[in-house]
Amino acid sequence: MNSLTFARARRGLVLLAATACIASVQPALAADAPPPTAANAAAALVQPGNNAATFRDVRRGENQSITFQAPADRTLIQASGERWRQLRNGPITVWGGWMLVGVFVALAAFYKLRGKIMLEGKPTGRLIERFNSVERMAHFVLAGCFVLLALSGLTMLFGKHVLLPLMGHTLFGWLAWVAKNLHNLTGPLFFVSTLFFVALFARDNVWQRVDALWIRKAGGLLSGEHVPSWRFNFGEKTWFWIGVTILGLIVGVSGLVLDFPGLGQIRQDMQLAHMVHSVGAILFMSLSLGHIYIGTIGMERAIDGMKSGYVDETWALEHHAYWYETARGRKVAKDDDGTHTPAAPHNH
Repeated sequence: MNSLTFARARRGLVLLAATACIASVQPALAADAPPPTAANAAAALVQPGNNAATFRDVRRGENQSITFQAPADRTLIQASGERWRQLRNGPITVWGGWMLVGVFVALAAFYKLRGKIMLEGKPTGRLIERFNSVERMAHFVLAGCFVLLALSGLTMLFGKHVLLPLMGHTLFGWLAWVAKNLHNLTGPLFFVSTLFFVALFARDNVWQRVDALWIRKAGGLLSGEHVPSWRFNFGEKTWFWIGVTILGLIVGVSGLVLDFPGLGQIRQDMQLAHMVHSVGAILFMSLSLGHIYIGTIGMERAIDGMKSGYVDETWALEHHAYWYETARGRKVAKDDDGTHTPAAPHNH
């Protein structure tokens, strides 16, 4: 046999082996592949290799054959995931971001127009205990968790839009990793702290008749008038019930759903929990800005009660007159509507 004949024989054997391999693989592929629909067949004739019709079939949300265990969720492509992404990166991020900016600008404008709420009377130097050590510790733990969660949450929600262009992918990647783990670890502590805080202060935040007067006069924030109240005024009660209690528990419970994904949640549950968590957190942070403002730069000596636990008699009389009266051992009717006039402290 010459060399030309040998080469032709070798090519023939290679071609025969390749054909046999392809023939043995095709039945297996055909057995695993779903039967082609009319739309798929038409698309294959007109545009070979175009799988658009196949992906449309998969996106219908019907259960598919998969190789791993997934609780009540066997869809390969989930259309609700795209809707969640659009809501998260669209209205939640955009509107939520502008809400936070708007509240901050409004408080800055109010401070510019109204200025700090100063004491009208001279401090007496005599102090009244406003918060005991347990109450202050509960506030510090809850506030600390809130600050860590707010900063890490804002990093994850707005970081790629604000920080990534400034820091670059490597540095922002590390920051996002730290923020995510810090958020996940702090969340359960925040939830427990919220429950303890609500149980501790609920009895002092119930509705009282004098709260109606506070509402009518907007707490005297604009007029400067002293509106009597008990230990907490209606503004503080609103923050306690709507902010700390309702929004705090909504954010806490939805956060636990996200923090512990192995408890039977499916992807749709996680997506819904994330949207509830994000919207609740943005509302919570927006309300908290007003509380932080009044407790720091907005009102003279307001932070003293939380720093040391004590406030001056003059501050107590001007901002919480009925509470001041009872703290001094005097009697005020619980259903008083604002007609009682507390006695001013004597300066020495």
